[in-house]
Amino acid sequence: MKKLYLYNTLTRKKEEFKPLQDQKVGLYTCGPTVYNFAHIGNLRTYLFEDFLKRVLLYDGFEVDHVMNITDVGHLTSDEDEGEDKIELGARREGKTAREIADFYEAAFRRDLERLNILAPNIYCKATDNIAEQIELIQKLEAKGYTYLTSDGVYFDTSKFKDYNQLSHLDLETLREGARVEKNPEKKNPTDFALWKFSTPTYSPPYQGGEKRGGKRQMEWDSPWGVGFPGWHIECSAMSMKYLGEQFDLHCGGIDHINVHHTNEIAQSEAATGKHPWVKIWMHGAFLNIAGGKKMAKSEENFLTLENAFLKKGIDPLVFRFAALSVHYRKPMEYGEEAVESAKNGLEHLHNQVKGLAGSEGSIDPGFKDKFRKAINDDLNMPEALAIAQELLKSKLPDGDKSATILDFDRVFGLELKMAAVPLKIEELPARIQELISARQRAREERNWQESDRLRDELKRLDYSIEDIKEEGKEVQRVIKIR
Repeated sequence: MKKLYLYNTLTRKKEEFKPLQDQKVGLYTCGPTVYNFAHIGNLRTYLFEDFLKRVLLYDGFEVDHVMNITDVGHLTSDEDEGEDKIELGARREGKTAREIADFYEAAFRRDLERLNILAPNIYCKATDNIAEQIELIQKLEAKGYTYLTSDGVYFDTSKFKDYNQLSHLDLETLREGARVEKNPEKKNPTDFALWKFSTPTYSPPYQGGEKRGGKRQMEWDSPWGVGFPGWHIECSAMSMKYLGEQFDLHCGGIDHINVHHTNEIAQSEAATGKHPWVKIWMHGAFLNIAGGKKMAKSEENFLTLENAFLKKGIDPLVFRFAALSVHYRKPMEYGEEAVESAKNGLEHLHNQVKGLAGSEGSIDPGFKDKFRKAINDDLNMPEALAIAQELLKSKLPDGDKSATILDFDRVFGLELKMAAVPLKIEELPARIQELISARQRAREERNWQESDRLRDELKRLDYSIEDIKEEGKEVQRVIKIR
């Protein structure tokens, strides 16, 4: 087997990947906080993690993949201040916190399906694992890492050696970045909440006895009072529950490095005494709006898969192709020009594969070797796409090209098999055929408003339709959106 090299944020270098257990990989990916739709910047991170998982599977590893669903405890400030995002969403939409969490979790899963992202083995909700989080906090308390304030139980970062091991920033810089003024009881600016009381009052710290009551929708009793878990403790408790006290890979966006993942390491290694807690940490770069500005919900400049692609009649796999075209550790730009380039690139690839339809052959070992070398070099997907083009332009028999590119697509996830065997309108469900025929009539009558309405109806039923020219004639190409 070709060696796999991955960039480790912890050591700041590429390392040969060697799992703790032979051929079995424990992978934890930080999932969404389900208070709003995921934006395409978020989804870029999930795409990079999917490329990683597919490469591991391609290399013959068995992957035990766990992803959390944060449905409580993530406050509007990563530094433990502000309102719980789920409860904020509930008030915004006039629903219960549970309804908000369930609705946006379903929307998130639908986005993953449309992007052909492989589902994790386990989705774990924070609200389903409160007991495990309380138990982990008790371990930290017994070892002397915690202290009480009037608004919660905090982790004392001054007692943990190498708190900055992941960020590689000096401690003063981290302290300055974490400085907040709302809780004067914190011993250090970098200290973080393990458990928050539902109704805090800034008075002498809670010392036991009468337990605080709560006014939140989501709250639980605990040894320290009624409240809810801090954001960071959730991932530590759930990852160790399902993957053990040490595991192989932990992934997320680069915005998690300085706070969330740094705090996960501190509390996990303090509780277990095991170092390193995770062998390799991997982080994906931001997706920026054209002009270099980061996309973020807090900036109210975020685009969803729905409004950036689906409403415009663009196959979501165009975004997947765009993400493949930029290395995961480099910033990616979203704009009309970038989308059009990716759309043309994917369409060209589909047409190339479609031209091989019906040919049978074998996977070419030479091209497979070159492809694996690229993907095993820290997921070099742009190079892998270049090798795919080299393959398709080569003098290999069409059958061998077809077999080899479909083998590559186990990693690309572009559903090239659908291009190799195009969807035939007469084989589609009757309702879809009716809508396609009605849309064609509307176009012939130049009733563009009705044509657009029917196209949108097809999208709601998970079918995308494109009008393309083949041999000088306009034809309709139908794509099933996952």
